[in-house]
Amino acid sequence: MRLSNKTALITGGSSGIGLATARRFVAEGASVAITGRDARRLEAAARELGPNALALVADATDIAATEAAVARAAERFGQLDILFANAGIPGATPAGATKPEVFEQVIRTNLTGVFFTVQAALLHLRKGASIILNGSVISVLGNPGYSAYAASKAGVRAMARVLASELSPRGIRVNVVAPGAIRTPIWGAALATPDAEKAFEARIAATTPLGHIGEPEHIASTVLFLASDDAAHIQGQELFVDGGATSSPAGAPIYRG
Repeated sequence: MRLSNKTALITGGSSGIGLATARRFVAEGASVAITGRDARRLEAAARELGPNALALVADATDIAATEAAVARAAERFGQLDILFANAGIPGATPAGATKPEVFEQVIRTNLTGVFFTVQAALLHLRKGASIILNGSVISVLGNPGYSAYAASKAGVRAMARVLASELSPRGIRVNVVAPGAIRTPIWGAALATPDAEKAFEARIAATTPLGHIGEPEHIASTVLFLASDDAAHIQGQELFVDGGATSSPAGAPIYRG
């Protein structure tokens, strides 16, 4: 097992990519603390994950709560080997129709919250630990209406490179996983009914070179790699897991003859 005797903290760990990653980590031998805002969902996830899991209620925008959650995880499991700063929110912010508080909430959650999650963990990270930040293809695709989300995820990329420089003397690696369209609750109404989900999947498949939507397990497998010793010499990198959407968009089915 690749994470035997390792300890990990995953923010936003009660569903989607965070929960899928927690499952992989536990299966690979790690003890895992998961955070989130919904106590009932967290407890249900922890029960599923088993005795090597700990559920901690903490909103990513609440710095004090995040610090307390990290401290509790370290108290339960000892120093941390892995941090996956995964918590984030969507948010449409079209130019000309966006209120400041909506824009700021996206930045506060997806960028500021990530920085202070890392900062809270620093005291508890072992030498040689791995930090993985969750980015997004939206940081490079220019999708209309998503200025705040795109800016937050581009900020995560830039921040990861600075953190990699700062933390290299401790042997701590900092990398970014950048998902494409993944089947998670973040899509909301787009997956609300079977017909809506089918239409959404068809649209994503048509614009993705590999021809299908991604699954949370695709991201979990990539995070597992970055967290493990298999990635021991990878530092300050951003790994896109998007079926080719950013590297070769012209290969998508919609453009094929």
